[in-house]
Amino acid sequence: MTGDIGATADIATGALVGRAFEPRAGEKHDGLSHGGDAGDGALCLNCGTRLIDDYCHACGQAAHVHRSLGGIGHEIAHGVFHFEGKIWRTLPLLILHPGTLTRRYVNGERARFVSPLALFLFTVFLMFATIGAVGGELTDTFVNDERPGQTADYVRETAKTRAALNRVEAQRTVAAKAGPSYAGASVADLDEHAASLRVTLKAIAAAQAIKGDVNHGPIVDLGDFKTGWERLDHGIAKANGNPGLMIYKLQTSAYKYSWGLIPLSVPFVALLFLWRRKHRLYDHAIFVTYSLAFMMLLTIVLIICHVVGVPDATLRLAAVAIPPIHMFAQLRGAYSLRKRSAAWRTVALLTFAFTVLLAFVVLLLLHGLTD
Repeated sequence: MTGDIGATADIATGALVGRAFEPRAGEKHDGLSHGGDAGDGALCLNCGTRLIDDYCHACGQAAHVHRSLGGIGHEIAHGVFHFEGKIWRTLPLLILHPGTLTRRYVNGERARFVSPLALFLFTVFLMFATIGAVGGELTDTFVNDERPGQTADYVRETAKTRAALNRVEAQRTVAAKAGPSYAGASVADLDEHAASLRVTLKAIAAAQAIKGDVNHGPIVDLGDFKTGWERLDHGIAKANGNPGLMIYKLQTSAYKYSWGLIPLSVPFVALLFLWRRKHRLYDHAIFVTYSLAFMMLLTIVLIICHVVGVPDATLRLAAVAIPPIHMFAQLRGAYSLRKRSAAWRTVALLTFAFTVLLAFVVLLLLHGLTD
């Protein structure tokens, strides 16, 4: 129930954020929808200009403004539902004719369609709301996943014991620096406790071996991996001690910094058209943002299909086949390319997309481990 409420809140928030980038959703304004017509000789409450219509011709503010709690509810409903005014004209083109949508928006048809950035922000909110509603937190998946060589119980006990060991080692560092004035446990006691926890870790591994799981091969222990970068090593130790928290932080960071995919992707698309001077970086940014919005929507559909029982083989085929088909169609339509020209650019774009995604994940990991 809580997850459903949170997901609904995320979707509403996404629509409101999208609305912030789309203050006019293409709907026809009238006085009744905003509380009545402006009186003769009335002044705009925002800039003081004399009003001649329901909206100020100087600053765009409505002649009638709400000053009630009901008005707040009206603004929320207006932001959420009127955002859909253009979305139903945008989505069919985004799915079936992405190149046409991109070209028409670049060429100046702005009032008819949802802007790329507004649509991207909305789909980001919607995707993470879907993950929260039907998939649960990634933390649960990680902790309960029975990886080769480890059952869920071993994962939990290992993580719990290592977290305790990390705390003891941190206390030992503080005690060693403070010396005799330290009010907590002595260095000797902390060393003894740490040794006991290390024995416990070995016992868990031994119990696992007795159960016959060792044939799957050893599990990588990130806690023993050292890079020489003190902050990163400390982060790796913390992640190994509390992997669930680390997964949650990565999920949150991906949510917050997903917009970074746009500036990371634009230069790669520009490389495909270096000798075509008529295409500007703005054009490529529109292309990238609409493309990313579609990929978010595809992810949402695949998640929902998985929940309702669509076979995994079908979902894998869709995940592999649909993105290149959509990229090909968008490239060909947006840049007026021939089939062969669009085909080789699609192959290059897929390579670039994988590179950008890998770079984005690496940056998220570095941020999460060094934060």
